Amino acid sequence: MRNLLRTHLLGLACAGLALTGTGTGMQAIAQTVAGFETNATSAYVRDMTTGTVLLDKAADVPLPPASMSKLMTLLMLFEALEDERLSLDTTFTVSPRAYQMGGSRMFLEPTDRPTAEDLIRGIAVLSGNDATVVVAEGLAGTEDAFAQMATRRARELGMRNTTIANASGWPDPNHLMSKRDLGILAEHIITTYPQYYPYLSEAEFTWNGITQPNRVPLLTAGVGLDGLKTGFTSAAGYSLTGSVQQGERRIIFAFGGLDSERARVQEAEAIINWAFRQFAQVTIAREGEVMAQAPVWLGVESTVPLVVAEEARILVPAIGARDLDARVVYDGPIPAPVAAGTRLGELVVDIPDMSQMRIPLVAGADVAEGGFAVRAQAAAARLFTKVRGAGQEALN
Repeated sequence: MRNLLRTHLLGLACAGLALTGTGTGMQAIAQTVAGFETNATSAYVRDMTTGTVLLDKAADVPLPPASMSKLMTLLMLFEALEDERLSLDTTFTVSPRAYQMGGSRMFLEPTDRPTAEDLIRGIAVLSGNDATVVVAEGLAGTEDAFAQMATRRARELGMRNTTIANASGWPDPNHLMSKRDLGILAEHIITTYPQYYPYLSEAEFTWNGITQPNRVPLLTAGVGLDGLKTGFTSAAGYSLTGSVQQGERRIIFAFGGLDSERARVQEAEAIINWAFRQFAQVTIAREGEVMAQAPVWLGVESTVPLVVAEEARILVPAIGARDLDARVVYDGPIPAPVAAGTRLGELVVDIPDMSQMRIPLVAGADVAEGGFAVRAQAAAARLFTKVRGAGQEALN
């Protein structure tokens, strides 16, 4: 099995990749990578294309998110649009509370009736605190009710270290998000609402005769950064949640705790350069390719092929990409009947300077349960084994 599978994978992508088979159980392992020193106090970087977490520095610590939490307000607005509770032309009322908001503003007036689309731009491009309150009150009646609703929604999305206290990210001891949660939120927006995501990269927006630029840096720097949101308070420091696409790869990142706008730009560039220049994406198996033959117990066939459910792409360090090791992991023999597509094991790839990458393997064919003859043969084989063992023991 070792030589056959090793040759198979070598022909696809990764010279030097050895593959062995084992019958041990499966265990999920997160992917992290060392070797990059960030100046941020907390940071999270994930390659969306392969699912590899490239950097985790205090990524699960709940911290003040500042205006980056406006992404949650945008998400709640996007969901209302998707559910057809609103349309892009739906108008909102500007309350006295919204009008009186300080900090970054869209400069809404009490008599204004902005549309949902106006407010998307007012939040995504201008980071308007007034716009977020208008949205919160328009969706939930009050900002406090909105905060409770947004916190529940965050939990549903797997954002375990998020508590929303307001719509804008205004300093509040109970308003906290982790960098991993911001990454989860950013990825959800990008993948679920591609029709709205381009708003986050618009260069500027004009409201009431006042034109303001997008606060996200590097949007026009040619590095592929196309969103999402900056943040700053004295507690959060200069922060950024961003996403970059270069070729077929896309990364998301979130970091915070820096001491200046310049430091934020430099950190974003360093992360982008590192993530795209120090790693290469390789395909180790195509959809449906057989990785192993697993034994089947009491089936009409003695084995079942273990295949890759979808194209298996992994991220590897640019240096050392040819020094990989992999093995097939499954619990066997597998009892019949077996349905094609059933997950039965994993292809576990060990990557230098990274933890394991695990790729699901499924049954490549149906294997029906054997009839009387198969069961009788299995019983006879088991009896023969017991008798031979007893005879050997008597001889000893």
